Amino acid sequence: MKRENILGYPVAAEPAAACVAEIASWIETGCRRKSFVCLNPHAFEVAATDPLFRRSLEAADLITPDGVGILWASRLLGGGIRQRVTGSDIFHGLSEHFNRQGGGRYFFLGSTEENLERLRQKMHEHYPAIAVVGLYSPPFKDEFDPEDNRKMVAAINAAGANLLWVGMTAPKQEKWIESNRQALEVPFIGAIGAVFDFFTGRVVRSSPFFQALGLEWLPRLLKEPRRLWRRNFVSNPRFLLRVLRHRLRHGGTATPPSPG
Repeated sequence: MKRENILGYPVAAEPAAACVAEIASWIETGCRRKSFVCLNPHAFEVAATDPLFRRSLEAADLITPDGVGILWASRLLGGGIRQRVTGSDIFHGLSEHFNRQGGGRYFFLGSTEENLERLRQKMHEHYPAIAVVGLYSPPFKDEFDPEDNRKMVAAINAAGANLLWVGMTAPKQEKWIESNRQALEVPFIGAIGAVFDFFTGRVVRSSPFFQALGLEWLPRLLKEPRRLWRRNFVSNPRFLLRVLRHRLRHGGTATPPSPG
């Protein structure tokens, strides 16, 4: 798995299929606590002022380029990342793999009880060979207390899952994974945010037309301007300014692409 250094983060420089194959090999060879996260400009900017979030990104075993801003950064820094790899790409790629091969045991952590039940039904319809061994809707609060975390970890470990999907939105989900990772007894943990809602239809993902143009954010911004304006009009420009400064100082990538 080739990676590129994007302002300090080792970002996967291969397409979604290669990332899915890498994760599947971890699970099938009995690895423990491997984790996957997505990186976009907003996440980068939040991590710059949130030490735990930054540690959670740095500790991930696979970081994928989710966001057209990361592609622009790679190009400006002389890299070769040309395709986004989103949480949806990883979730559906692994689901297709384990639906064909068998052996997938999923646990879903996050969202509401109603949406989780809908998610279970969707899994049965689309990926019937995969077993959904657990669903857990955590309390709706900004921060979980130790007892909340103990109950979540206990439920996950008791279920015998080999893929744990966490959908709490960023940076809450990544920080939860980092804080509880050593207590989890699962081969793989994926932070996939809105994928729970996309899969169940609770939130409609932007059309393939906008995705292909790198404008997947635009229809969502128009629907939820109060929630999303900051990441598009503050975080994205600030991130690209960082990239341009880095290029002026270093003339390209400070660390060239390298095998992971």
